[in-house]
Amino acid sequence: MQINIGTKIKELRKRIGKTQDNMAEAIGVTAQAISRWETGGAYPDMELIPSIANYFGITIDQLFGYECERQNKIDELVQSIEEKNKLNNGEDICIEECISAAREGLIEFPGNEKLMLCLASILYNAGYARYGEHHLTDDEGYDVFDVERHKKYAEWQEAIKLYEKLLMSLGEGEMRHTAVRELVQLYENLGENEKAKRIASNSPDISICRELIMLNCCDGKERAEMYEKTLAKIISVTSDLLVSSVMMNKNHYCPEQAVTKIQSAILLFDILENKDQYLAQIAHLYLYLSEYQWKSGNQNEAFNALENAKEFAQNYDNINNLGKATKVTAELPDVWPWWCVPDCTEVAQEIKTDPRWCTWVKNCKGK
Repeated sequence: MQINIGTKIKELRKRIGKTQDNMAEAIGVTAQAISRWETGGAYPDMELIPSIANYFGITIDQLFGYECERQNKIDELVQSIEEKNKLNNGEDICIEECISAAREGLIEFPGNEKLMLCLASILYNAGYARYGEHHLTDDEGYDVFDVERHKKYAEWQEAIKLYEKLLMSLGEGEMRHTAVRELVQLYENLGENEKAKRIASNSPDISICRELIMLNCCDGKERAEMYEKTLAKIISVTSDLLVSSVMMNKNHYCPEQAVTKIQSAILLFDILENKDQYLAQIAHLYLYLSEYQWKSGNQNEAFNALENAKEFAQNYDNINNLGKATKVTAELPDVWPWWCVPDCTEVAQEIKTDPRWCTWVKNCKGK
């Protein structure tokens, strides 16, 4: 990297509105010396470097331009690791490679918050991909986490320590929000409910969330478009909440009630003028609907739901020009019924013996 410290000094001096005489007096040199540095005729003595950096209120690394290069390298490394980690979607494809890369990054850049969060998120994902999230049923028939099993996940234990350390230094922003969201989930998985509640209680109320506040930051066409985007996001989240209510009440809802809830979750998207972004989500909702249609004795409706899932997934694949290896449609039979916290073994055994299942699978996989 080519360093032109004279140019940097001149830029910083002008930025704070100081003359060469002002700077010379402050650090104990002549104005002629400052002039020679800025024109490239000479370089400051090494013992003056800390004083110069202090004068401008920056680090020595920033004075020499290393800070930008350092941050660019960290950003590129984190982006590369995060892209690889996306492959670990429900299974361990390259988790150890991702973990090793993040650890090596922290050796090169000790204590860097972005790399620490990157490692924590990989460890968070590792627990799910390697061992899964497991549930039990309590005495009242409600779904609860299998805490004792989850406590044995070394990856989650290490991730929690990293998140806790990060929250001691991270300021407001997306990184802190990610750390809070993932840490709260891990606390819940491990039965640390009170810790989760303490952190969650400091988060903003839904009425003052970022998306709603942003509506007041623009006007005209931009504001109208922002309303549509915000509405779409709220619909997506509300849809997930409806499905989660079915999962959490698996022993308290009859199949017909579950069908109504899931259908409502799907119908919400009809409000949107453009739902291209949510086609995959809708496809998976239809997968889940098929399970409860079957449970309620409506076998034909169950297969109608599967056909709808295929149609929405195909539209999503076509719009996004996904290659064969990444097609959502081809994955539908493998991930059925998508939300599977309630045991679906009995339904799976029955529905997969129906000849229509094989036909549907072949059509999804393009065989």
